[in-house]
Amino acid sequence: MLIQLSTDKTVKETAAALQITVPANKFGVMQVHDLKDTMWKKGVEFAHECLIFEVCQPQQAKKVLDENMSISTALPCRISVYEEEGRTVLATLKPTTLLGMFNTPRLNDVAREVEATLIKIMTEAVAAPA
Repeated sequence: MLIQLSTDKTVKETAAALQITVPANKFGVMQVHDLKDTMWKKGVEFAHECLIFEVCQPQQAKKVLDENMSISTALPCRISVYEEEGRTVLATLKPTTLLGMFNTPRLNDVAREVEATLIKIMTEAVAAPA
């Protein structure tokens, strides 16, 4: 259900790499949520660095939404970057698992393509120089 990769890079270095690898793979970064900063602004102490990238490939999203608008509840795709036990982790939910929950077998190929691209994006971010 979860795809995870880890790196020795910092959260910020990994985030910078994602800003390059996402568009290089024809996805767009729609938003980046900084959980630590957001919680601090709400008066909640949160010690962990965690950035959540909302990413999208519009043509793929259109295919999915043309088939089943309720899938919009699972969009856009997210890649989380956080520190855990001294390492930086990149994680995303498998699109094949998410779309499988909507019982739309006609979207299996789309889900596999998106999943493969997310893995490629994350792998390239991990491999990029710091």
